[in-house]
This record gives sequence, structure tokens and C-alpha cells, in this order.
Amino acid sequence: MKKKFSVLKTIVAGLIFVVAINILASFFYTRVDLTSEKRYTLSQATMDLLDEIDDYVYVKIMLTGKDLPMSFQRLRNETKEMLDEFAAHNKYIEYVFIDPARVGNSDDVMAAYTELAEKGLMPTDLRVNTKTGSERRIIFPGALINYKDREIPVQLLQTQMGTPSEEVLNNSIQSLEYNLSNAIRKLTNTHKSSVAIIEGYGGFRRDYYVSFEAMLSEYYSVSYVNIDGQLNSLANIRSRGEDSVVMENKYQAIIIPGPTNALPEKDKFVIDQYIMRGGKVLWLVEPVYVTMDSLQNSPVTLAVNNYTNLQDQLYTYGVRLEPQLIMDLQCLSIPLTTGSVGGRPQIEFFPWTFFPVLTPMSTHPIVKNLNAIKTEFISPVTKIDIPNVKHTVLLHSSQYSKIFATPDVVSLELLTRKPDQALFNKRNIPVAMLLEGTFRSLYDNRIPPDLRDNAMIDFLPASVPTAMVVVSDADMIKNQFRAGDGMPLNMGYDQYTSNQFGNPEFFLNVMNYLCDDSNLISVRSRELKLRILDVTKIERSSLKYQLINLIIPALIIILGGIIYSIIRKHRYSK
Repeated sequence: MKKKFSVLKTIVAGLIFVVAINILASFFYTRVDLTSEKRYTLSQATMDLLDEIDDYVYVKIMLTGKDLPMSFQRLRNETKEMLDEFAAHNKYIEYVFIDPARVGNSDDVMAAYTELAEKGLMPTDLRVNTKTGSERRIIFPGALINYKDREIPVQLLQTQMGTPSEEVLNNSIQSLEYNLSNAIRKLTNTHKSSVAIIEGYGGFRRDYYVSFEAMLSEYYSVSYVNIDGQLNSLANIRSRGEDSVVMENKYQAIIIPGPTNALPEKDKFVIDQYIMRGGKVLWLVEPVYVTMDSLQNSPVTLAVNNYTNLQDQLYTYGVRLEPQLIMDLQCLSIPLTTGSVGGRPQIEFFPWTFFPVLTPMSTHPIVKNLNAIKTEFISPVTKIDIPNVKHTVLLHSSQYSKIFATPDVVSLELLTRKPDQALFNKRNIPVAMLLEGTFRSLYDNRIPPDLRDNAMIDFLPASVPTAMVVVSDADMIKNQFRAGDGMPLNMGYDQYTSNQFGNPEFFLNVMNYLCDDSNLISVRSRELKLRILDVTKIERSSLKYQLINLIIPALIIILGGIIYSIIRKHRYSK
């Protein structure tokens, strides 16, 4: 009796201990990240961001429902775990899962779908298996984040053309921390850095980059600037005594979008000194002048050198823009009228090798896991070795490219001929490059000593550490205009193929990288291992593994029984 009571007491004590541990665990959320890539550990930049939040951030995630496909369930679970980490770090983070398909009758559901689409969430149309067969299901793989009186959408499932669905899912999971952190930063940031778009020099009209400016305005205070040789166009000038001045940059970054006229030396000098003071620059400079507008009126047009007077400046900083065009078999299709039936034009789509579609392959945080990017008449960018300057290729052509020398005639007749793949034997030609380091001034040893030493100019012969991005296609920031009413469309959207390319994300990442002092964009470089089962191997060896799982445990039990029997026989036979 005493022995039974002792056992009972031990069981009760054990239960009390387990319950106590669970109660304590409910108050103190923590977990140990044993993964090799630390996938469940927040980056320092994210933690710094969360530390600054002083009011509630509500996250409404639309990924829920019993019949959610397995891949979306995984994305939902990863999102929940990420937000748990956020909430563990800051009590003001709260979240809820909402199923918009369960808000009421069919009219209520359609109204909810419409509202979510108007708020910027993109739906995914799926066919899911049910107990009675299958049914069509609309899913919004995204979230709405609220902070005070503001709300923004976050697309949790990324879009990547030509990428297997499992890889897209993994890339989406890899980007969760950055996408959620970036959205929270966007909502909570009360101070916007200043950036300037440099106008003039035959560049685009403003309506060609309405979408680009709107995207930038969500993060930055955007200004338009005409330099006109004025030293104070990019800098504030403060007096330092009677015979000297101090110049400080007005803008954290400037953008030079597609000049077609030569820049005056005075303006180049102003830009050069802006860089020497640590200013960041996004160069969108095309070394070849050719447009599709000319081909709309004629089957041929001439591709010629686009003289911008910037080649020597860019060469000094570390790149050369080649006056050539890249033709690529991985390209965009364009519509062409091939005839008419009953007075109505017949339109067919043909691959136009002068419009390469770039698939980002680099693991740099600016381009990692980005969707394909569309271009028009893009040119090679060559690296020039400069001391103390680091080069990083952000974008390059595909492995099936060729060089089109200029000046030459570009003809629509190419559309009617099948490209000879043997001629497309160039691969990975750089077209966008990041330069980081300390740069030498273009005007060092080029201006008279009395001007160089003039304290009223505050000339700097070399820069402080800074960065710039050089892209050889300015059309990448242009938006198309909707046929019919002429409304500007989203940057990167091609209305002829109805494809949304990754152009907005690319340029937003470029500007965030150049301007973001918090280093939050570095979170995009996180690498999560793709642990996917080998379906082919499973199908080929399934019987073997099934037998192993069935037989080996049974053999172990039988062996144990035999050993136990032998021991008993040996012990009691004495």
C-alpha cells in the first residue's frame, strides 16, 4: 500500500511540474534556433526597427481556411512564426488571420474580394481538392498592415516568371522578414530622405515616369532639379569666414534619367562634387539612341551613338557604357499587325530580341529573388578597374545573347525570321552595375590651380565612401499608357502581354540600398535552405524505404526478445 501511494505521489508531482512549466512558458515566449541558417532569428536591423515602435501595429493576414493548399499552409505557418518573433520583441505587434471567403453570403464575399483588390492585394485563382471533388478558390496571399490611421498592403507570395512553384514559395518565405519589416518601416517612418530627379538634357517628360515617382514618394521626399551650372543646385553653401565656404549636399541621392543631349561641363562639375561629398547617384544613361516610336511609323530606324558627354566621367568612376546593343533570345514579345480580316487588323506577337527580359541571378540584396525585369534597347556595361572601388554586377543578359554593333539599321524584318541560336553565343553581359568605394574626381588635375585651391568653391579631389548604380537603359523606369484613355500604367507592366515585371522592386531596392542607413535591405540577402523531397527518387525507391520502415523496427523488437530470452534462460538455468 505504501509503495502504491509513493508511485501515485510521484505521478501527481510530475503532472504539477509539467503544468507549471506550461503556465510559465505561456508568459515567457522564447525558442532556440538550431537551424544552420538561423532562419528563426531576427536580424539586428529588424530588431532596431521594432524597438522604435511605440503604438500598435495590426497585421491582418488573408491566408487561412481548412482547405488551403499545402504550399499556402506552409506560407501561412511561416508568416505566423515570423509575426510571433516580432510580437515577442515588441508587445505592440498584433496579428489576426482572416478568411475573406467566410465573411457571409456570396455578395459579401465578392464585396470583400473587391475591397482587398482595391487596397492593393493581388488574388490567386486556384482549384483545390475537397471531399466532394474540387472547386475553384480565390486566395489573397497577402496581408494588410495598420499603424495609427494608415494601412498598406503586403504581398506575401512573390511572383517570379519561369521559376518552379516550390522555389517561389521558398523565396517568398525568405523574403517574409524583409517584406513585413519594410512595410512597418514605411508606416512608422516620420522622416523621409530627400532625393532629386535631375531634369533637362533631353530626358523623359515627367508623365513617362509618373509611376516611378509615385513609388519613390512613398519612401522619399522627391524633388525635380535643373542644375544649370549652379553650385547650390545640389548643395547648401554656408560661409566659413570671409574667404571660404562649406558645402553640404541637399539630397541623399540623385537620379539622372535618360539624357539625350550633352551635359555641360559646369553641370558635370556640380554632379562630380556632389559625389565627392558622399552623394549617391542612380545613372540611367543609354549610350545608343534608338526608340520604338520611330518604328511605329517606319519598318526601319537607325541606332546611333547617344552623345551625353558622360563617358569620361563614368570611366573615371569605374565603368564604360559600350555604344552597342544587346540582342537576347530571352526577350519580350511585341505586337505586330500582320494583315486584316473584314477591315479589322490582325495582330500577332513576335519575340523582339532587342527587348531582353533579364532574370536576376545575383544574391546581392538589391536583386535577390526579384521577378524578371523588362528592358528596351539595352547596352553592355564594362567594368574599369579603379583603386578602392568595388564593382558588383546587378543585372546581366541571358546565356543566349549577341552584340549588335552601332551605328546600324534596326529593322522590324527581324521579327519575320527565326533567330539563329548559334549566333547568340555571348552570355551574361553586364547591363547594371553597383559601384562602391572612394572615387577620384573627374576634375582632379583638370582645373587650374587657382580654381582648385579657391576656398569659395570648396573643391574635393576625392570622395568620401559612397555608392552609385549605373544602368544602361533608361526605359526601365518608364510607364506605358493605357490604350484608350491614355492613363499611365504601373512601371514594369506590359499591357500587350499583361505581365507585371520586377522593374518597380528593382529600382526601389536600388534607392533603399543607396539611401537606407538602417541597413534593413541587407535582410533580403538571407538564404534559407530549400529542403524539398526528391520526388523522382521517392517514386523510384518508395518500396525500398517502405520495407525498411516496416522490417527494421520489427527485427529490432524480435532481436531484443531473443536476447531477453537468452538472458533469462541463462540466469534461471543455474
